[in-house]
Amino acid sequence: MTKSSILFVLGGLVAGILLTSLLAYKAAPGMMLKEAESKYSFERSVEVFEQTAKDMGWKIPTVHDMKETMRVNGYQVNSMKVFELCHPDHAYEILKLDEERIVSNMMPCRVSIYEKSDGKTYISWMNTSMMGNMMGGVIADVMGIASAESEKMIQSIKK
Repeated sequence: MTKSSILFVLGGLVAGILLTSLLAYKAAPGMMLKEAESKYSFERSVEVFEQTAKDMGWKIPTVHDMKETMRVNGYQVNSMKVFELCHPDHAYEILKLDEERIVSNMMPCRVSIYEKSDGKTYISWMNTSMMGNMMGGVIADVMGIASAESEKMIQSIKK
């Protein structure tokens, strides 16, 4: 091979790596975060979601009312509630192991229900299964189960 052929191949390889990296960077948010329209009003979406979570054995230790929080701080936003969801059995499988506690900053799971300026209600959540798969082991197993259960909760209000 000539020197120019080698440089051409290396240039193509570098360009391919850069292009792949750029595409992954642009696609990552769409793969990690999910959003769907609710078939209900904001208030009804909140009610149905909370009841479904409780019926499935999940706890809701905290609900952040972002509209109220922002109002207190002098801002006006559409209705939004962020739910912190915990299934103690699932959480214990991760928290009992020192090596796995690194993911505790993502616990409990979070789901948001909010209104947009189009007047419709939406729900958003993280693709915890994908995140868990990147980590492997116990984390992948537990986050896979939690993700499947979260999807069932979301289906209760998803259009």
